[in-house]
Amino acid sequence: MSRFEQLRGRLRRAYESGRQSARARRADPADAPEPAGVASPTSPGPAAAPSATVVGAPPPGAMHNSTSSRDDADVPHALRIAAAWSWRLIVIGVVAWALLKIVGTVRIVVIPLAVALLLSALLAPAVGWLLRARFPRSMATAVVLVGGLAAVIGTLTLVVNEFIQGVPELSKKSSEGVRQIQDWLKTGPLHLSDGQLDNYIDEGQKWINNNTERFTSGALSTAATLAEVLTGTLLVLFATFFFLRDGNKIWRFLVRLLPVAARWKVDDAGRASWATLVAYVRATVLVAFIDAVGIGIFLVIFDIPFAFPLAALVFLGAFIPIVGATLSGVVAVLVALVDSGPVTALIILGAVIGVQQVEGHLLQPLIMGRAVAIHPLAVIIGIAAGVVLAGITGALVSVPLIAVLNTAVRRLAARTVPDTPPDAVVVASQAP
Repeated sequence: MSRFEQLRGRLRRAYESGRQSARARRADPADAPEPAGVASPTSPGPAAAPSATVVGAPPPGAMHNSTSSRDDADVPHALRIAAAWSWRLIVIGVVAWALLKIVGTVRIVVIPLAVALLLSALLAPAVGWLLRARFPRSMATAVVLVGGLAAVIGTLTLVVNEFIQGVPELSKKSSEGVRQIQDWLKTGPLHLSDGQLDNYIDEGQKWINNNTERFTSGALSTAATLAEVLTGTLLVLFATFFFLRDGNKIWRFLVRLLPVAARWKVDDAGRASWATLVAYVRATVLVAFIDAVGIGIFLVIFDIPFAFPLAALVFLGAFIPIVGATLSGVVAVLVALVDSGPVTALIILGAVIGVQQVEGHLLQPLIMGRAVAIHPLAVIIGIAAGVVLAGITGALVSVPLIAVLNTAVRRLAARTVPDTPPDAVVVASQAP
């Protein structure tokens, strides 16, 4: 131990000793100075006011160590605890609000970085395989990134081509389905007349006409943000490449910015959080693939149009837990209703519900495991908050963010000491 550390330890012990002595004097009234009495030649000075003793009054209680004055001691303990919690929660709320405002201001940078982190967690195992096969790091990263882009572009091309080929037939069957619905409204239990149907149709057209300007402005704003979308896409590609290639170096640089006493703890929590994110993304992709294949098989068996695009929609929707695959399955049911009638639509609905039950009770517990287990209520609240704050992107990012924060908080709150990093250098010195 250096001389500076010894001097600091002595000053610390002296400070603690002084505090303990002050607390002892406050707690023991016998050590307090006696009150002034009546003045005399041997003890000159002003005479103190006579003190009165109230019979039956409780003695004044000693102040708690957490109080600094008699006023604090007179406040109930529960109220002091509630006040302490309140102002701390207010500070945390203000900081969280400020962070949200900052994130909202620079969302064009934050959202691509979040997407790049998710893609890096998905592609990191493939990069690791190539590195173990003696590929250079840059080449391994480029091969994985280009291969992933090729797979995405190829899938989108197939989906768009099939959609373009099937639109005319689906439009024709949609018109027939609308006429069937009109006939059912007339002859079914509602017994609507032609005049009532015409009124409802007119009201719908008026609503569309009144909101045309809103739809047009939304389209114009979307066109105006095309440059932002392209910028975000390029940022996602560049960030994903460097996260995959230099992610370990970037993390070690960030950890070195922290105080020495907190580095190992934060490093341990960060690496555990990254492992949780990788496990979550891999498990989500596997679950989404199984959902898409399960629903797609039923769509092919019953010859539902757009089977491949609908299966791809189910795959993408499964990245939003609990609600995503269900909503995309509803789209498949509606297409089956328009194309093949209510009986086939009910069968597809049963298939969607069955796949969702298998996912919720078998795939999620088995594949996700305890490492990323999150209560369904936390998932629903996180998705709702993400939609309100950042739309579809917030819904995609909210659940992995909750999983990462859950792991990080648990590691930081643990009392265990993290393992010493293998590259750590311990310098010892002998006391003089």
